[in-house]
Amino acid sequence: MDDLAPGNMEQLRRDNLFAVVRDLVRELHPQRSRFIDVNPSSRIERDLGIDSLARTELILRIERAFQVRLPAQTIGEAETVEDLARALEQARPELEHAAFAAAPVSVLPAVPAANEARTLIEVLEWHAARHADRLHLTVLQDEATVLGSLTYGQLAARARRIAAGLIEHDILPGDRVGVMLPTSVEYFVVFFGILYAGAIPVPIYPPMRLSQLEEHLRRQTGILRNAGTSMLITPEEGLTLAGLLGNLVESLHTVMTVPQVEASAKPVTLPQLQDANAIALIQYTSGSTGDPKGVVLSHANLLANIRALGVAMDASSADIFVSWLPLYHDMGLIGAWLGCLHFAVPLYVMSPLSFLVRPQSWLWAMHRYRATFSASPNFGFELCLAKITEDDIKGLDLSSLRMLVNGAEPVSVQTLRKFTERFARHGFPAQAMAPVYGLAESSVGLAFPPLGRLPVIDRVNRDQLSIHGIAEAADPNDAAVLEIPACGQPISGHEIRVVDEAGYELGERREGRIEFRGPSATRGYFRNESKTRELLHGDWLDTGDRGYMADGDIFVTGRIKDIIIRAGRHLYPQEIEEAVANVPGVHKGGVAVFGVPDRASGTERVVVLVETRESDPAARAALQARAHGVVTDVAGTPPDEIGLAPPRTVPKTSSGKIRRSAARELYLSGRIGQTQPTLWWQLLRLALSSAGPRLRRLGRLLGENLYAAWWWTMLGGAFAAGCGVVLILPNTRSRWAALRRIGRAALAAMGIPLTIRGIEKIPAEGAVLVFNHSSYMDVFALAATLPGEPAMVAKRELAQQRIAGAVLRRLGTPFVERYDVSGSLADAAALGALAREGRLLVFFPEGTFTRRAGLSGFYLGAFKVAADAGLPVLPGIIKGTRTVLRSDQWFPRHSAISIEIDDPVPPKGRDFQSIAQLRDEVRRSMLARCGEPDLEELVKPQPTSPA
Repeated sequence: MDDLAPGNMEQLRRDNLFAVVRDLVRELHPQRSRFIDVNPSSRIERDLGIDSLARTELILRIERAFQVRLPAQTIGEAETVEDLARALEQARPELEHAAFAAAPVSVLPAVPAANEARTLIEVLEWHAARHADRLHLTVLQDEATVLGSLTYGQLAARARRIAAGLIEHDILPGDRVGVMLPTSVEYFVVFFGILYAGAIPVPIYPPMRLSQLEEHLRRQTGILRNAGTSMLITPEEGLTLAGLLGNLVESLHTVMTVPQVEASAKPVTLPQLQDANAIALIQYTSGSTGDPKGVVLSHANLLANIRALGVAMDASSADIFVSWLPLYHDMGLIGAWLGCLHFAVPLYVMSPLSFLVRPQSWLWAMHRYRATFSASPNFGFELCLAKITEDDIKGLDLSSLRMLVNGAEPVSVQTLRKFTERFARHGFPAQAMAPVYGLAESSVGLAFPPLGRLPVIDRVNRDQLSIHGIAEAADPNDAAVLEIPACGQPISGHEIRVVDEAGYELGERREGRIEFRGPSATRGYFRNESKTRELLHGDWLDTGDRGYMADGDIFVTGRIKDIIIRAGRHLYPQEIEEAVANVPGVHKGGVAVFGVPDRASGTERVVVLVETRESDPAARAALQARAHGVVTDVAGTPPDEIGLAPPRTVPKTSSGKIRRSAARELYLSGRIGQTQPTLWWQLLRLALSSAGPRLRRLGRLLGENLYAAWWWTMLGGAFAAGCGVVLILPNTRSRWAALRRIGRAALAAMGIPLTIRGIEKIPAEGAVLVFNHSSYMDVFALAATLPGEPAMVAKRELAQQRIAGAVLRRLGTPFVERYDVSGSLADAAALGALAREGRLLVFFPEGTFTRRAGLSGFYLGAFKVAADAGLPVLPGIIKGTRTVLRSDQWFPRHSAISIEIDDPVPPKGRDFQSIAQLRDEVRRSMLARCGEPDLEELVKPQPTSPA
């Protein structure tokens, strides 16, 4: 019985775990496995040589050996064998899928789509107002474990609270906010919270493992810099990494977690966005590095694409979508989530990590929730084929699927066939497989096949296509055939054309550059004019892909930058990579084919970079020979070089695409096969690379503090001098003349340029001026500008102050009562008399100012005074003072100030309707010139508590 004691059982489990790890290491490194010691402290990647793909295999083997489910985060967080042992202790028993094979799924009542909505916010508000308790989405850990869910009402309420927290931390309309969160309920509320705050979300992906820290942060730095991101929202464990980002990105002033943002929320007014052309999202394309390409997408772009895709898929609230797609990628964010939001389709979403660990969880989730829609890049289908055993899917039923989208990367004919054939035994309808074509520049989707059509495969003559660019149908007996899948027809309202190098449209089955246009099309790349110019060809957009049209379908042959031109022949890297990956000993997904210039021949050399674990020289030579033969057979020409490299060498995007241009750079720089530096060295290099930005930031901070000290010194001196001259000089005219000279001298000493336009429109006497109010500096700027003896109307409370009151009285300032109605009417009468005496009355009709940019509603007092006195109202616009000294802060900033006087608006009567009309006309004039939003229309009170 001692052998069965708990301590002995635990040791036995650990011994068996080590045996599983040793077996995998032996397979990965047969030549040197005897020198590799597997012990609790062994580091999975560095010591044992287990890379990302092998790590997934290790997790699967452990689960099968112990009949358990490991925590999904194990794939990313486990650094040592001991970490795996601890994860095994926390594992739960393997699911019995038969137990929920027929689990009922509640059917929600049918509801219409939000087809009248103009923005994403209106989509959410539309649903929340009509069916707040309707389930919108469910976040899954795996096919049976629910981590959280949101109804439409809950999403709207929490998003408003997030928005209030963002505004509390100085996020203004138009600011960019980075979202570096994993798939979770928090991701969805944060995304909409940013929209509710009037800001723009910038999705980026969190690092999967610390060993990838340096490359990850360097790639995100380029994105965050280009976006000019003000805030980054991250999980708690990402705060340290995000701090490093803050040192590298000068615009990034705040890094917070979701609970921190929510906890800081206070009751606040939120913008009610009405402009469908406002930016809703900046989607950075896969592989964005030193020259990031942030696709600018408006609300109108996104809704046009979502609605067109809905037509292609015949989507309705009766459908169900299951997704594992990353939310930082357009296919998962727009195609899956926002599409479901619009059509009220229940969404079940799991983490990409859960899918990578056990791809069968995706299939079982579609089974359990009776999915009608789902989607994946091609590699996801390949992962299902490679990693799922028949024992994993006994009882699986996929017959509910109406469309399973294959897109976001080149579609493999082999994958289409193998997946359809294998899973047909589990009810998968062949007609549900849908190869599609899309790109971020078209929001997400551009071409879809008709619903229910079997995949169309075009068999063309390889030589005719590669040499002459003609997609000629191949002879049935032709062995040198190239198979290309049809990726569908243009979605509703969009057009696709194929053009030659001169930009002229080509006919059917003629290969060329693919262009498109339609309402989903981006206006360009954020802060990247050169790439935008390359993208736009008139009203057509360049996809960067080559292909041909046939029978209304688009057939994509490859990326223009990746296609290799050798002796006039076009070689397609994807086809070669797929063939070489099947050679024994080659690391699946670890082949990159690219061309490098050959100056001697004037053409391109074909280089095939192959990942392998083979270390024996004879085995490596044999592998190269086999790969050489495969390339020659497939491409019709031999490669110039086949380079062997260790696993993890071929660069990939976050969505698994081969980064051929990055592989080419590795090859040309001679860095193929270099080992990954240790974590401490990565951190040190990051710290050193951030030294420059940190020093610049410290220098800027020092300069800003010195400027602030000088600014307050000048202001204090101007205030003292102004008070002195006002109290000493004998009359109002001389006092105002002295104040103007002091004010202008102080502004010049502060380094604040002052621009004045339209001052000549002010009459010598008898007029009413109204100005927008955004800062205490407004009065200072006007005192340095306005001619004569302006009577700046002030609140009565100031008259009671000993110094300020005395100074203002000697300047002839009229005081008015703000809250007492009878007093205000008497004040209005007194102001009217003052105006008829020829004084220039100056009002701030907003009454007060806030830190938030925008023009508030106007009180009627100034306009009643003007109407009663029969005087014109001159609209005045002050710009720059809000930047110089914002409300609620006393730290001044350097900025230019401008004052513009517009044409006078005469009153048309003294009745209430005429006074209101005068106010509205003046306000429209000021709104058109102030460059700030209309807060009276765009801002309304919003609840910040849960629904």
